[in-house]
Amino acid sequence: MNIALIGYGKMGKMLAELAPLHEMNITSIIDPNTSSNALQLQSAIQFINAQKTPQFAEPKNSFQSIHLQNVSTSIQPQNTAKAANATITYPTLNAESLKNVDAAIDFSQGEVALEHIQICAENGVNLVMGTTGWYDKIDEAKKIVKSKNIGFLYASNFSIGVQLFFKIIERAANFMNTFDEYDIFAHEFHHRQKKDSPSGTALSLGQLLIKNIDRKTQIVTEKLDRNIAPEEIHISSTRGGYVPGTHAVYFDSEADAIEIKHTARSRKGFAIGALKAAKWLHGKKGFFTMEDWIKNIIAE
Repeated sequence: MNIALIGYGKMGKMLAELAPLHEMNITSIIDPNTSSNALQLQSAIQFINAQKTPQFAEPKNSFQSIHLQNVSTSIQPQNTAKAANATITYPTLNAESLKNVDAAIDFSQGEVALEHIQICAENGVNLVMGTTGWYDKIDEAKKIVKSKNIGFLYASNFSIGVQLFFKIIERAANFMNTFDEYDIFAHEFHHRQKKDSPSGTALSLGQLLIKNIDRKTQIVTEKLDRNIAPEEIHISSTRGGYVPGTHAVYFDSEADAIEIKHTARSRKGFAIGALKAAKWLHGKKGFFTMEDWIKNIIAE
């Protein structure tokens, strides 16, 4: 399966590293900020990882020398793109950068998400959208996906653990709907470089809670200099350090408290989830979320 990566930051690099282990080829990387030298080095890493995976054939070209027993490797730099299934870098997303691509995975910027959806749709390429900050345009995105008849899947968080966490919170909220003595709130932690607050995952948790607890009807995310209203759920955030992502939901009463928390240990979980989503989306048409994916998996 041929994949285009849109955005080549930390998540893009993790996707490129893991893709060969999931029988996927990164055929193009679209990022105006990445140098060709850096991409050649990443292509070499992909190639080496692919050769360590049993389902891939042994290298046959003369410039490749892989000796797994004594862990020695040598690859000619000028041939790394060819060695790694011809990964090519492009500065812009267009028909050329999407040529021979089965699906694109986007972890770029929210402000260009709708434009990227439009371009992928016009070229008949299914898209997995990992970028947040565009949800106010979701109705426009649905129209584009429907009019061009492509497959589209988005999520605020692609971690499989987080998707299971959502299901646990949903069930807990159903229970708590009948116990008025418990108040509900949530908090999330992320690294200091994260640009949005609160996280898309935290907002998704808030929506789940409001949907399933009748006495809660409104999410509050700003700093509070007043008493919180009974119908409000406060979602607060902390930014600092190198935390990949921690989300906690609290059910609190005078007698006791219940805390349900998910802690990400690295970006690897997000990348694996996005790759699995792209594989699941292959051959499908329509507008999907990770909830559709997890429901399908649980049903199996």
